[in-house]
Amino acid sequence: MKVEKNKKVALSYTLIVDGEVADQAGSDKPLEYVHGTGMLLPRFEEEVEGKEVGESFEFVLSPEEGYGVSDPNYIIDLPISAFTVDGQVRRDLLVVGRTIPMLDQQGQVVQGKVAAVKEDTVAMDFNHPMAGKTLHFSGKVESVKD
Repeated sequence: MKVEKNKKVALSYTLIVDGEVADQAGSDKPLEYVHGTGMLLPRFEEEVEGKEVGESFEFVLSPEEGYGVSDPNYIIDLPISAFTVDGQVRRDLLVVGRTIPMLDQQGQVVQGKVAAVKEDTVAMDFNHPMAGKTLHFSGKVESVKD
């Protein structure tokens, strides 16, 4: 059976970003998804479309084909008071590069990365962590089911 729209697909894969393993799923716990329903990156689905069980794949996605380029509009200066817990600013959390879960205006949790800490503000980067990255995928189709 081939990978095609509305089939339940299981893949083992390794994702390499900047020369390091960024994510992986082994054959013992493969990534399972319904093909063609937008659960994965569109270009990723294009690359595995038509493959059969046991067939390997390897491809590279540019930032534009993956999670997009980093958008400076998603880097926002917040008042340092936004990081107050029990009346104290949690400076221990304000480390450049640290990811902090925050709430957006709709009350949804979003992940922000500390980009810079100033005296009165903190620059938070709300771009996807893989924005601007080239994604190198390799793996194998483990199963395809109706």
